[in-house]
Amino acid sequence: MAVPVEEAPVVERARDAAARESWAEAYVLLRDADLHPSAALGPDELDLLADAAWWAGHVDESVAARLRAHAGYVAAGDHRGAGQVAWWLHFEYRCLGRPAAAAGWLHRSRHHLEDVPDCPEQCFLAWTDAEEAQEHHDPEAALAAARRMELLARDSGSPDLIALSRQAHAAILLANGRREEGLALLDDAMCAVTAGELSGMFTGWLFCLALTQCMEAADLGRAVEWTDAAMVWCEVPWSQHVRPPGPDAGGDVGRRGEGGDAGAPEPAAGSQGAAPDNPFRGLCRIHHVEVLDLLGAWTLAEAEAERVCSEVAVDSLDVAAGAYYAAGEIRRRQGRLDAAAVSYGHAHELGRIPQPGLALLRLAQGKADAAVTGLKLALACQSDPSHDLLGKARLLAAQTEVALAVGDPDTAAEAVAELAALAAEAPLLSAMADTASGALALARNEPALRPLRRALAGWLALRVPYEAAQVRMLLAAADRAEGDEEAARLELAAARAAFERLGAMPDARRAAALLSGRHRPLPGGLTGREAEVLRLVAEGGTNRDIAQALVISEHTVARHLNNIFAKLGVTSRTAATAYAYSHRLA
Repeated sequence: MAVPVEEAPVVERARDAAARESWAEAYVLLRDADLHPSAALGPDELDLLADAAWWAGHVDESVAARLRAHAGYVAAGDHRGAGQVAWWLHFEYRCLGRPAAAAGWLHRSRHHLEDVPDCPEQCFLAWTDAEEAQEHHDPEAALAAARRMELLARDSGSPDLIALSRQAHAAILLANGRREEGLALLDDAMCAVTAGELSGMFTGWLFCLALTQCMEAADLGRAVEWTDAAMVWCEVPWSQHVRPPGPDAGGDVGRRGEGGDAGAPEPAAGSQGAAPDNPFRGLCRIHHVEVLDLLGAWTLAEAEAERVCSEVAVDSLDVAAGAYYAAGEIRRRQGRLDAAAVSYGHAHELGRIPQPGLALLRLAQGKADAAVTGLKLALACQSDPSHDLLGKARLLAAQTEVALAVGDPDTAAEAVAELAALAAEAPLLSAMADTASGALALARNEPALRPLRRALAGWLALRVPYEAAQVRMLLAAADRAEGDEEAARLELAAARAAFERLGAMPDARRAAALLSGRHRPLPGGLTGREAEVLRLVAEGGTNRDIAQALVISEHTVARHLNNIFAKLGVTSRTAATAYAYSHRLA
């Protein structure tokens, strides 16, 4: 369908703006042209309007324009155009949480392209085939679809499709344990990204997909490198682009925020009035938060987490949930337990299970039963443990800590064994496994120095300071068990300095107390005798055992326990034990 002569200059200016990836400018031009009484945008222009509306943050307008583009391609008998637009509608509806509509448009895309000779548009269907086969645990079919996608992409000569096909193939390999092959393909795809060889859409896609895969595969080195590159790409030159003028500019984003805040202390997703000028910024920034958190830049990470919640769109609320969870993790380790609980609550409201952070928070609060149950359910509910290795490892590491805190070494040993099985070829996972193994050995009064020294070397090599400092605390205990007081003091001094730099003040105070050799004030208003009783309870002693150890009557032990339960606000020996471990009384 031809564009009227009087509108041609506007459309050409819009095409020029799109070629420069000045999407907000292209959106304004095409929207105004489409609203003109004499305008008759053809399917190509409507498809371009849909792209521009998406980049400008108007998801509903993007879908509406693409629906009209599809009708135009069908009317013109253009099956390739109709098939491509139908696939994009499938993608957009899936992101919007409308699976039935997404499935319908995927079926239409297949119908349009089934009798068409091999063409670039079929790359997207092959990509979908690969993902669906992987979801159905059919790796052979997934690999076959990924290889077909690569062949179609290579024949097309499109750098965008070639890079995306290699990323898709890498994802299948990584999900099936072929780590070395998968990472090699991913490196190849990301070369095109970081060299600036791809269009904006595919650059954003590959950054988001690759960063997710790096974090799930516990590949911190690649995550750091590509996150830095992603944040540079997100900021420049997008900040120079024109935003849509007028009172309704960014209106879709404002509507996305309705009902999303729920009293949160941080901005809710989509609460900013202006449309984001790069929709990928929030998606990339959440990975930046995760990297900054690991590297110990907690102040910056917390600020970045708050920014994520203001930048992500309605189809990315899971990213906002991740930001709330990350903020909760930082606040918990800083000792801001109430604020951490609020952040975990917001993450849960947006659909994320806030574990293992919530379980560790409950342990710190002396609510051991809640910690144990929360971790058990989270491990049972993990959708694909073999895919998200880091997520599984974090749950197992927390399960080890909680199990040791409640005096359940058998469960801790099972978690340590599972963690060790995940650790091959990933330094981050190896450091986690060695830490858990050393903690278990220490609790069993077994030699712990070797795994703990390996763990410390691993965390230091990765430049992950908080976990390194925690291992130093364990090493100090192991050194003291071996009678090496000087080594223990060196480890405690290094740990205290690291905790103070991070702002992890509860840990810093604990290290300082151990270093000084002075008894710190007992928590919960406990007396010295009550603290002794609590320590023996945490070691698994019965009332009779405790009475014999302290040379007091069982009646006196029972009275001390009643006082301890009342002061700590707990109702069981298990909860009291958890309190003792979390407050370093045992």
